[in-house]
Amino acid sequence: MRLKPQYLFVVAIVGAVAFYFIARSLLSLGAPATAHAKAATSAGPAAGPASVQAKLIPEVVRPYEVVVRGRTQATRSVIVRSETAGVVAQAPVLQGTFVKRGQVLCRLAVDARQAALDQAHAAEKSMELSQQQNAELAKKGFRSPTQVLQGQANLDAARAAVRAAEIAIGQVDIKAPFTGVFDQRVAEVGTYLSPGQPCGTVIEIDPLLVVGDVPETEAARMKVGAAATARLVSGQTLTGRIRYVSHDADPQTRTYHLEMTLPNPRLDVRSGLSAEMHIGAGAGPAHLVPVSALVLDSAGRQGVRYVVGDGRVAFAPIGVLEETHDGVWVTGLSGPVQLITVGQSYVADGQKVRVAAAQ
Repeated sequence: MRLKPQYLFVVAIVGAVAFYFIARSLLSLGAPATAHAKAATSAGPAAGPASVQAKLIPEVVRPYEVVVRGRTQATRSVIVRSETAGVVAQAPVLQGTFVKRGQVLCRLAVDARQAALDQAHAAEKSMELSQQQNAELAKKGFRSPTQVLQGQANLDAARAAVRAAEIAIGQVDIKAPFTGVFDQRVAEVGTYLSPGQPCGTVIEIDPLLVVGDVPETEAARMKVGAAATARLVSGQTLTGRIRYVSHDADPQTRTYHLEMTLPNPRLDVRSGLSAEMHIGAGAGPAHLVPVSALVLDSAGRQGVRYVVGDGRVAFAPIGVLEETHDGVWVTGLSGPVQLITVGQSYVADGQKVRVAAAQ
């Protein structure tokens, strides 16, 4: 039986491929020795230690600062409420106005309170006259001591009624409890206020507070009375002092509440502005290192690599104090350090290196 030409062509191709792989296997038997010989020839002498660039970083004593994000806040904020019932007859202060302590914010209609006061005065006068008569008759023996004491009690009750009527009239004036800003007025003329209903809100912004939350890692360094500065979102920089650091952490954020107080005599700084607090926390050793020198170790800690005396690489975890245009001020290093500035990401701890001066 004769094969068709196309089948013969396929058989030829398959045979050629099989021959190629058989020949390749036979020729590769002596290759390993030749390859090793070539590798040994090309390698030449053993490679030396890795080369890195390093720079000597001195240790300096630098003031420590803790930076906390926060916001400005009124020192006090009080909703001023009515002590009695009545219709607002006057609202003499516009909201947003500076007010002094005792200034009237809302005035209720007096109504029958004045009549009650007049009646109490009349009763007091009557009791005074009656008591005078009792005293004169007692001298003549026409009044017993008990009657004299009863008359004095009646007079005292009349005087107390006068005082109560005076207080009731005084309560129609709803006054500012302290010097500050009448920030929001709720009641307008004609509004009926029951006892406890608000006239408006008074806030104190001189002095002003800057509040924030400090992480638990920095809480121990915060001291009441420490000097601090606040950089506001508006660009202003104000100085003040820490007045309060909480002793109990927030259970969810594990942070401690902190308050800074600063003067605001012109009332030009408003409550609620974003601020960045820079709080003094003593002084101590620090090193200024380039940002590019910072690396992470296998545990994910941020730090730097440096060269010790025998030319080997060491790693030190660091804490960042402040970032500047010249570099980063860090803690965690001791004394002058031969800091690796080039090649720090390509060497391992304990590795022997050749050091070249940083350019």
